[in-house]
Amino acid sequence: MTDTLRPVASDVTDVTEAPDSSPRTLKRSIGVVGGTLLTLSCVTPASTLFVVIPDLFGSLGTATALTIAIGSLLCIAVAFCYSELGTLIPSAGGEYAMVSTMAGRLAGWLVFVMSLLVVMIVPPVIAIGTADYLAPVVHLDPAMTGAGVMLLATLAGLLDLRANAWITGIFLVLEVVAAGVVALLGFTHSQRGLGSLTSMQVGGTGGHTDAVTGMLVISGLAIALFATQGFSTAVYLSEELENPRRNVARTVLATLAISTVVILVPVVAITMGASDIQELTGGDISSMVTAWSNSAVGTFVSLCVALAIINAGIVMVIQNSRVLFASARDKAWPEPVNNGLSRLGRFGSPWVATLMVGVPGAALCFVNLDTLYGVTGVSVTAMYLLVAVAALLARRGHHRHTPAWRMPLWPAMPILLIVVLAYVLTQQETQYLLWTGGITAVATLYWAFYLRPRRDTRWLVSIPEDAQA
Repeated sequence: MTDTLRPVASDVTDVTEAPDSSPRTLKRSIGVVGGTLLTLSCVTPASTLFVVIPDLFGSLGTATALTIAIGSLLCIAVAFCYSELGTLIPSAGGEYAMVSTMAGRLAGWLVFVMSLLVVMIVPPVIAIGTADYLAPVVHLDPAMTGAGVMLLATLAGLLDLRANAWITGIFLVLEVVAAGVVALLGFTHSQRGLGSLTSMQVGGTGGHTDAVTGMLVISGLAIALFATQGFSTAVYLSEELENPRRNVARTVLATLAISTVVILVPVVAITMGASDIQELTGGDISSMVTAWSNSAVGTFVSLCVALAIINAGIVMVIQNSRVLFASARDKAWPEPVNNGLSRLGRFGSPWVATLMVGVPGAALCFVNLDTLYGVTGVSVTAMYLLVAVAALLARRGHHRHTPAWRMPLWPAMPILLIVVLAYVLTQQETQYLLWTGGITAVATLYWAFYLRPRRDTRWLVSIPEDAQA
């Protein structure tokens, strides 16, 4: 059963006194440039390069660049789905609003839980890495530093979105410069040719070289998809983008193109510039940069990465608070919780939702989160699969005639994506599938015993009234 979209009143002036029958909206204040800066900052290419990619080097060696390239091609199809659905349903709810409308409330609820899992866990995991990249200047406790980064990001998230676009834009320039320095040094110290990118080798025990199998590459696609998944932030910001029918698609596609280049080019350079397979497999990019240049350059790159992580924390807090705000507006929780999470502050930001994201995120920095990268990879893949299903259903009924950006090669594109992503899921480690499945089961019970019996008053997905014209 699909949802009936409820218009969101666009003329609410006093959000603290708005009646329950008038859902609150966010202020449209940014264009394509601001949206792209914020979205790119959520992809955070430099912190992805220095925090996530080393794990891929450890398991895939010289096949890392190939895996990211394949993942980026898959992301084109994903971006097409997001662009079409995001212009049909421009809501701060992002994936859950799109999937609820097209595939039904239960599917939308499960997508919400998966997206919430991803966006709540990833920021503290990345924030903990800040201390490692501040080490050339000062030695700090990783957990305390991560918690400080999360609290700083929370304070920034309470500001006006336009101000945050400028803050994150400045940080983004620095991290792109750092990625460019790594790429330049890697290419100028190349130890092997382009053929190494398909040599499928990884360092083994005892100094031996092992072969990378096709199944390992397929398994690694979940992390590769996660590495560039931040382009979906454009959909979360769609209520605050001017002219969302046009600018959502532009922001999604521009972000994917830029982030792919910023991530993939340095990975190619590192693969070619590493002194041997063992060094590449070790994935210590900072040490490689220092060896290729000097300690001063290594320190500069490390500090840029630290700023990139802070930048990512700010944007992720912004994104996550919008998801919680939208879920409260759409009556996902008991009424006191809905009223609190949907409150807007003087800058137009959902301040209670922002605090609910940032403060628990700071606490999570003191928890062992080693296995959550795997869980996140599974969640992202499953979420993309359900978004592809929604895109397959996006041209039924009155949606066929709704003004929106339309993807090329429909329906072949979402069908192909569904098949590939389903296969990628089957190749993930059992423990990660079980963790994600358990969380999904609990979410389904909440749906069955709380949301479904109250279907007339709970989980009523809405889109802004001015976006439906």
